[in-house]
Amino acid sequence: MRALVLTSFAFVLGTGAGGAAHRGVLTGVVMRGPITPVCVAEQPCDAPAPHVTLVFSHGTHVVARVTTSSEGRYRLRLPATTYEVHRASASVFDPKLNPHRVQVTAGRTSRIDFSIDTGIR
Repeated sequence: MRALVLTSFAFVLGTGAGGAAHRGVLTGVVMRGPITPVCVAEQPCDAPAPHVTLVFSHGTHVVARVTTSSEGRYRLRLPATTYEVHRASASVFDPKLNPHRVQVTAGRTSRIDFSIDTGIR
């Protein structure tokens, strides 16, 4: 059985004075890996995860969904608060994944990258 684990790496980038009050932007890349049973030097061991849907919730309410591009990239604007992020599977939360918390800061762009463990060993 393959385990799908969503992990995140975050850092915050300041935006210019044009940032909307009470809203912030999340942007990032979702990667999947390993993509081969054996990682070889100078060959990628992970790859972008295209068309993955991330679900952002606050409390018991789903606030937003975003689907990654073919390069695994996503971007969305959200009200400033803390969210739980889940990977959607067939339009529902994947119960095997623990949610990850992300903070959206008003007037700022936060880069949050996620990694999905394919379970290949």
